[in-house]
Amino acid sequence: MNDPVFFKPALTPTLADIIAWTGAQVAAGVDTSLVIGSIAPLESGMPGALTFLDNPKYVAQLARTQASACLLQPRYADSVPQGTIALVVAEPYPAFARVVARLYPDAMRPQPGFGSTGISPHAIVHPDARLEQGVTVDPGAVIGPHAEIGSGTLIGAHAVIGAQVRIGRDCAIASHVSLSHCLIGNRVIIHPGVRVGQDGFGFAMSARGHLKVPQVGRVIIQDDVEIGANSTIDRGANRDTQIGEGTKIDNLVQIAHNVSIGRHCILVAQSGIAGSTELADFVAIGGQSGIAGHLRIGAGAQIAGHSGVMHDIPARQRWGGTPARPVREWFRTITGIDKLLRSRGAQDKPRADD
Repeated sequence: MNDPVFFKPALTPTLADIIAWTGAQVAAGVDTSLVIGSIAPLESGMPGALTFLDNPKYVAQLARTQASACLLQPRYADSVPQGTIALVVAEPYPAFARVVARLYPDAMRPQPGFGSTGISPHAIVHPDARLEQGVTVDPGAVIGPHAEIGSGTLIGAHAVIGAQVRIGRDCAIASHVSLSHCLIGNRVIIHPGVRVGQDGFGFAMSARGHLKVPQVGRVIIQDDVEIGANSTIDRGANRDTQIGEGTKIDNLVQIAHNVSIGRHCILVAQSGIAGSTELADFVAIGGQSGIAGHLRIGAGAQIAGHSGVMHDIPARQRWGGTPARPVREWFRTITGIDKLLRSRGAQDKPRADD
């Protein structure tokens, strides 16, 4: 349920508005002046609410929903209960996302903690920092010398923006973020507790001990990147750590020094990438996966959750397991192990004449 205390709808659309936003098809004679006042999941949708069906797993819930309208694919249109209007689209979930973004724009990115704009008198902004008009700085934030921040950007409470850091326009830097040695593009969203630009884990190991290697690179974050809470991105050792445009990084992700991530990649929570590994465009990494250093993951490759990647992965392949391997090979291995265990279990069972 969308809580009206935390998320107040910016407008109250009609069915006609939603049809225009999504391109949905409706049956002839439907009253498109119907007002939609909220959103809801299938099982709790009530009159006045919009819901959606994207995963076939939840088809049974469709028959019980009381929502006024439901975004769904053509094959489910005849299963909509009486009182619910079928909004037929090819891709229900993206269509639903477009509607929710219109209804609740404040939920799209972190908002000022005090609901105010401008620079708080309780923030610390170095006189040599350059902030364009329209920057919001919440109380307790610290902005260092020669930092540059573009218009429309939010710096949350107690965030620390280091010296010389550049942040583009319309970004959201949430509370308790620390940024150093980095250049950040436009429309970047960085959630609470993220650390960017600290020195990477670099040591020259020897029998006498471990000699720290200075990390003198930067972090480059391109446009439209989103970084989840408490993730860490180390600056480069001798070249830049790079995050390509449109990449989405979940909470608690570790990206080591010199890593290069391409455009529109997905990194799910608690995954980690060791130093100097390269991800091409549109790579997807499942949760709690680890990727060793100095590897190349080809464009469009997918890595299953809990995987340990020790080798390069060619483009558009799906790998999983530890050590990771192509998924068909991985499945065959698991199936073979299961058969072996079952056969051994049968052999170990006591016989009636024992």
